[in-house]
Amino acid sequence: MPDQLKDKVAIVTGASSGIGLATVRAFLAEGAKVVGADIKDEEGRALSNELGSSFAYLHCNVMEEADIEALVKATVDRFGKLDIMFNNAGAAGDPASILELTTEGFDRTMALISRSVVLGHKHAGRQMIAQKSGGSIISTASLAAIQGGWSNVSYNMGKHAVAGLVKQATAELAPHGIRCNAIAPGIIPTPAMAAAFGVPKAATEDFLVFVTGEIANQQPIGRTGRSEDIANAAVFFASDASSFVTGQTLAVDGGATTVYQGDFPAVAQEIGNRFISSLAPA
Repeated sequence: MPDQLKDKVAIVTGASSGIGLATVRAFLAEGAKVVGADIKDEEGRALSNELGSSFAYLHCNVMEEADIEALVKATVDRFGKLDIMFNNAGAAGDPASILELTTEGFDRTMALISRSVVLGHKHAGRQMIAQKSGGSIISTASLAAIQGGWSNVSYNMGKHAVAGLVKQATAELAPHGIRCNAIAPGIIPTPAMAAAFGVPKAATEDFLVFVTGEIANQQPIGRTGRSEDIANAAVFFASDASSFVTGQTLAVDGGATTVYQGDFPAVAQEIGNRFISSLAPA
């Protein structure tokens, strides 16, 4: 259906690449006005030049509550209201195991992965309540919000917190007509994945092509996920088609959390190491 988001105003954090960028494009295609937020200002400014007057880029470090509050205010100043908040920004965080973690690494990862999402609900929720028009708050969770073993302990706990948050947010915000849901992406090759493996920025695109081919057979559905798959789910949660859906974490994962995939982190690490080794001079 075209124009599913006509006359709606959305914020997307982590908007400069990967899932965030795909969602910005999908929201715009469905008729929304969109503010994309990130800390990658060069990429953000380029998007502003490309996407036209229905899009605005704003610098926002989601680790800072003042930035999130200012983001919501600037969006309302620019487009008059806020209907959709997509808490998408994140990173792999501290790679340490339980036995090796530090409190500093753990706390920083939790602040990025889960505290930022709470604050997104806080400030978007306040604005939506003031408008008395309801709204949709969407957050990026992960396979690691559903099962153990997909990532490190800090990331896993942070993403589990996101899945729990949408339930508590439903209890508190549903009476105001605000729906709160999360999307748990499967294995989606993105620039963030390349960064997590330590791939040089110049080799990111080659890495993504390599990984896409190497891990397709790790998915029950026979392919890796695409950022557009997650963007399509975000459009559903943002639109009136999901008007009776709240408090849910939707796995968009090709069946990966339904069918046993073995020790995927070890497989992924081996694939990443092989790619990085291929960059070294002979």
